[in-house]
Amino acid sequence: MELPKVGSLGEYIRQQRQQAKISLRQLAAQAGVSNPYLSQVERGLRKPSAEILNQIAKGLHISAQALYVQAGLIEDREPHSDVLAAIRADVTLTGRQRQVLIDIYESFHKENRAADSARPPQSAEDLGDDPVLPNGITPEKEG
Repeated sequence: MELPKVGSLGEYIRQQRQQAKISLRQLAAQAGVSNPYLSQVERGLRKPSAEILNQIAKGLHISAQALYVQAGLIEDREPHSDVLAAIRADVTLTGRQRQVLIDIYESFHKENRAADSARPPQSAEDLGDDPVLPNGITPEKEG
């Protein structure tokens, strides 16, 4: 998972909060911390615990994993995905909308991995899916 490049965890939290149009007070209340504490986190003066990061992530409607990676608590082990990078970079979407799209995309991958491990690979014809050309037209079947 590729995250936007920001200088620190605090800057990342502030950026996500502003994109979600949530005030510092609202996020502090949702995370169960004081306004001054959250302000200090955003300014890089405090490093929150994993539990507080989890609560902040819930308040922002983003993945806790994204905050853990940003905080350096875990390594980013998900393979690079242009789709995920594009979703995260789209400033026209709210934080919640981005997270929903990411969750759906990842659930498709998880479902496909489980299905792939349970059966041998099949062609699109075997599945009954018609191939779609880049212009959105499906070729007519011969015969």
